[in-house]
Amino acid sequence: MNTIVLTGALGVTGLLLLWLLWRLWAAGKRYHALEANHLTQLGQQAAAADEQQQALRIEHQQQLLRYQVIVDVEAERARIQSDIATERQQVLAQLDEARRQAETDQQRVLAETDAKRQQILADLRAKEAILHADQQRMLASMTTQRAETDTLQQRLQQLRADLQVLDEQADLQGFGFYQPRYSFDTSVSYQLELQLIREQQKRMIAAKTAATCEAEWTVNGSVVEGRKQTNQTLKLMLRAFNGECDAAVAKVKYNNVTVMEARIRKAYEVVNSLVVVQRATLASAYLELKLKELYLAHEYQEKLQAEKEEQRQIREQMREEELAQREIEKARLDAEKEEKRYADALRKAQEDVATANGAKQAKLLAEIQQLQLKLAQASTNKERALSRAQLTRSGHVYVISNIGSFGEDVYKIGMTRRLEPMDRVRELGDASVPFQFDVHAIIYCDDAPTLENTLHRAFHERRVNQVNHKKEFFRVSLPEIADAVRQHHAEIEFTLAAEAAEFRKTLALLNTVAATN
Repeated sequence: MNTIVLTGALGVTGLLLLWLLWRLWAAGKRYHALEANHLTQLGQQAAAADEQQQALRIEHQQQLLRYQVIVDVEAERARIQSDIATERQQVLAQLDEARRQAETDQQRVLAETDAKRQQILADLRAKEAILHADQQRMLASMTTQRAETDTLQQRLQQLRADLQVLDEQADLQGFGFYQPRYSFDTSVSYQLELQLIREQQKRMIAAKTAATCEAEWTVNGSVVEGRKQTNQTLKLMLRAFNGECDAAVAKVKYNNVTVMEARIRKAYEVVNSLVVVQRATLASAYLELKLKELYLAHEYQEKLQAEKEEQRQIREQMREEELAQREIEKARLDAEKEEKRYADALRKAQEDVATANGAKQAKLLAEIQQLQLKLAQASTNKERALSRAQLTRSGHVYVISNIGSFGEDVYKIGMTRRLEPMDRVRELGDASVPFQFDVHAIIYCDDAPTLENTLHRAFHERRVNQVNHKKEFFRVSLPEIADAVRQHHAEIEFTLAAEAAEFRKTLALLNTVAATN
């Protein structure tokens, strides 16, 4: 009976132990998410406790077997229940400690996380402030650069306008052809007028009317120092303006007169604008004198060049006249020598014929007849040479062309007094042109200069060079020239077709080379 009760008690204890283990397992399951590591330890402790209980149970069974009679079952049961309650309390205490530790760790992690979040936010705010400051600085810099860019653009436009005005290589057509303002006959007259203009400038500077100041300035309360400062300013104004004007006068040419005029006017405006605050100004009369100096300097150079060209033409004409006179003199001397030679031969033949007879006499008579004809021709040549020497205006007017050099329908109408006019034509076709001239007409005339001038006037509007009238090239058709010659001289035969042999052979050669390539 007692054995059965003890066995039943042990069964209840086992059930209680199993129920406790189940509760421990359930508690561990509930708190496993909070603290996995701690629950693992608790599981290990529970396992150790179970092993200990098992050992106690085995030991208790052994003791029960030894002391079955004297063991108080109820007391043992109460003790076991007390031990189980104690262990349960310990486990619960450990679970509470683990929960508190987990809550502490959670709060610590949350605190650390919040601190890191606050630190990150603070860093972001600091970087945002730095970026905002950089942005403001960049905006300010962009505003400044935009203002500088606008200023530079305005300056660039002004410089471009100045450059367009001062461009010395500007097209002549863009600025227009210069119209002379003076009409002196000689370069000396231009030079005298130029000296007069410069003397007027010096008088204005000496009279202190070239540059003036409207205000009476003082320096440190001193009127004398103020006048001294004003005089220095006026000297600087005149020096700057005169320097620009002298440079313009020195560089003036046929194709930049308007440019240099604009340069002087621009210098006048710039100098006056720099001294607006000082209330100083350059006199407009002084500007006009500088412009007159520019015009006179240019026209003086042009007149000087024209005189040089005229002198060259005169020298060429004198050379042509000298060559013509030499040719005429040589022809006269040759004619006189030939006449004397034929006269001597005729006289000797006449002497010989008086003593000859028969066939020899007949031969001498025939020779005398030939010598008489040659003597008459020599006398004619002598008379013509003498006549040419006395007629200083006689000569040849020639009409020539050079298609390879000047193109179609461009003709040179010139005059020469040489006995052989082709010598002059060959001289014109020297190394100065790539091809020889073709001759369309050579007209002998007792007054060759008059006929030449008449033809030049008739085709004046057709000149190739409208500036230098010494150039004798005209863009006109050959029939028009022929009509003008017949109208003012006489009927003359013209060669209408230009051979242009060298030019046409050159074209043929070039075409052959092009076709081969």
